[in-house]
Amino acid sequence: MSYLNMPNFVTYCRNVFIPVTNICRNKCGYCGFRREPGDKDARLMHIDDIIPILENGKKAGCTEALFTFGEYAEEVVEYREWLNELGYSTTVEYVAKLCEAAIKIGLLPHTNAGILGMSQLKILKPLNASLGLMLETTAKLDTSGGAHNNCAGKDPAVRLDAIKAAGKLKIPFTTGILIGIGDTLDDRIGSLQAISNIHERYEHIQEVIIQNFMPKPGTPMGHHKPPTEQEMVQTVSIARNILPDDVAVQVAPNLIDPSLLIQSGASDLGGISPTTIDWINPEAQWPSVSRLQEMVDNTILRERLPIYPQYIEKSWYGSSVKGLIETLSDENGYRKT
Repeated sequence: MSYLNMPNFVTYCRNVFIPVTNICRNKCGYCGFRREPGDKDARLMHIDDIIPILENGKKAGCTEALFTFGEYAEEVVEYREWLNELGYSTTVEYVAKLCEAAIKIGLLPHTNAGILGMSQLKILKPLNASLGLMLETTAKLDTSGGAHNNCAGKDPAVRLDAIKAAGKLKIPFTTGILIGIGDTLDDRIGSLQAISNIHERYEHIQEVIIQNFMPKPGTPMGHHKPPTEQEMVQTVSIARNILPDDVAVQVAPNLIDPSLLIQSGASDLGGISPTTIDWINPEAQWPSVSRLQEMVDNTILRERLPIYPQYIEKSWYGSSVKGLIETLSDENGYRKT
């Protein structure tokens, strides 16, 4: 496909966003999601509260259950106690049960869990259509007051190793870079080249998100300026030139008007939810499908599943979601209408 002009169509997915816990070992300077155990809105969601959300999403036509949570929350003593009260010793063990519940209801799990080791990936692979981990950047941003100060999980080498591990297991994978957190143009190019190199070896990266930083009040970077539209257009164009053609470039339509970015090579608009908010950017409302069509002008919208067609064809999906994928996908691997 040539990206000198805008693509013939752009894809999106309908999901429910489940923020399993907002406890996290990292203390990113831009994050408005993380909470301390003593905060009034700190949480570990109970499965009894999650099941109705999944059921509502299914009724609303969603195909994806997006499970997101803080990285290695088990390192926080109070969180371990909450988890033990539910009868689990690790978050991955608990999320595996949540994935089973989603599949039973008729939704395909996509888990974004932060850094995972090979043994944890092996637990989640059979229960997920795909998995994800944002690389964010290959730059070192851990200086005092920086984006990744006090963030054990934001070592670029460790995150790249986690993405490679998913490749070794043939897990369809989502990753991406975060623009405007202190990174330079060279950093963005280096990050995209690193992702491209991994995909050329393992062929498992289905999409790369080019996400614009949005300042959150009350965070260390709350007064930091977001990237300009020009920077985003530039980065999307660079991404399309660097990444192999079979890797989609994704942008978030609730964070930025996608029309110019589509002209620069973006071909996917990610997950939008008719029933849940964006818990990472709660101030940014998801557009409806009809509004999404207005935003992309005359470009054709095509609904997909949380696993891309080429990986359905390769049968790279988890064994427990096989029947559901066959039910939900059409002959071309997109959402059956």
